Amino acid sequence: MADEYTVLTAHSGTEALEKVSPDVDVVLLDRRMPGLSGDDVLETIREREIDCRVVMVTAISPGTDILDLPFDDYLVKPVSRDDIRDAVSRMLVRASYDDTIQELVAIVSKMATLESMMTLSEMEASSRYTALTERFADLRAEIDVPGSDTELYSEFSTEKIDGVFG
Repeated sequence: MADEYTVLTAHSGTEALEKVSPDVDVVLLDRRMPGLSGDDVLETIREREIDCRVVMVTAISPGTDILDLPFDDYLVKPVSRDDIRDAVSRMLVRASYDDTIQELVAIVSKMATLESMMTLSEMEASSRYTALTERFADLRAEIDVPGSDTELYSEFSTEKIDGVFG
């Protein structure tokens, strides 16, 4: 990846926060980092209003706790070098979207991530998952994208589902 992008490496959450700046386009975070957790680093990045895309790359299986995290994508280890390259490429494309589309795509990523790890009954029982699907519907109503909600969801989540099952 260093041959395609300028790559900065941090070995702790504190070091990551020292290196992240408005010049950074994509951040890859592990939820389990020495010192500050990846969740804390993510929260600080958003508090600082650094406009970068964030991909969580972690061995922690996602649960509804991810609904509170303002990330753009979630990859569960093990991941390949190609998975990382693909995620970075997707994030660079997403950076060109307007704020509403970026939020919509991030929500679809969360939905697809949860759907790959939770049973249907767990999702139906989760008021937080229901709220997420309602936010998706609200955002979908705000934008003018051809096709039905199902087609839009399928279009935006295909890359995520391919990553989980592909």
